[in-house]
Amino acid sequence: MKFPIASSALLFFAATAEAFTPSVPSPRFGTSLQASVEDTVKTSDADSSVTKDPLLIRAARGEKVERTPVWMMRQAGRHIAEYRELCKEYPTFRQRSEIPDVAVEVSLQPWRNYQTDGCILFSDILTPLPGMGVEFEIDEKVGPVVEPMRTWESIKKMHLIDPPKAAPFVETALRTLREEVTPETAVLGFVGCPYTLATYLVEGKTSKEYLEIKKMAFTEPDLLHAILKNLAESIGEYALYQIEAGAQLIQIFDSWAGHLSPRDYDTFAAPYQKMVLDKVR
Repeated sequence: MKFPIASSALLFFAATAEAFTPSVPSPRFGTSLQASVEDTVKTSDADSSVTKDPLLIRAARGEKVERTPVWMMRQAGRHIAEYRELCKEYPTFRQRSEIPDVAVEVSLQPWRNYQTDGCILFSDILTPLPGMGVEFEIDEKVGPVVEPMRTWESIKKMHLIDPPKAAPFVETALRTLREEVTPETAVLGFVGCPYTLATYLVEGKTSKEYLEIKKMAFTEPDLLHAILKNLAESIGEYALYQIEAGAQLIQIFDSWAGHLSPRDYDTFAAPYQKMVLDKVR
């Protein structure tokens, strides 16, 4: 891949890992062929899904399908009244994403409302970080906050994730979602790619310009590569864990790689995306 995009996401077919399909991001929906929202109300032939895999899985495999699948690229939930009510009882994002019953309920809300072809796990790309030795908080106004990692000494605390120990709630939520949705609905998990996760580790929070990580890439590239390698190894393990727990597809985000030049993308983003994909395959 030679040209970065503002927010990249790959959809990876988890069951056999034979193919992945680039998706075109939009504020709320992801579609493999830029389907309009109206596609959600179209129905296929009455017996089209009786003996077939879910539409979204077939599309991700590159098969010819009867229509374009539609799914929530990410379940932000704010537009749903019942989600806003639930937030009153569970005010922090980590409560909503790390208490299995709550995460399941939030995951199901848009699927119930719109009957999308996929139901995506309500979680965050930073969820596995504590299992790697990196604690974080999510400020409801500021967003994710992490103690900045900008020295060789600071990355010594990073270690390979043990997913069942670090995020057992993810397994519980995914297994429950597989039981709750209809057979024609695909269950999606997701992970963040190493470069995007590294921006949070180096910057300490979200940023407009990402100056600290760009400075590290220029002045201490070996340090940045060490961080990225650590992240890639753990994210690969975390993706496999979600697949084993029931995720039929994995959506892979590299949201902030679009801030890189083509050359830097090929140096600091693409190789570590490949590490994650190779581990899953």
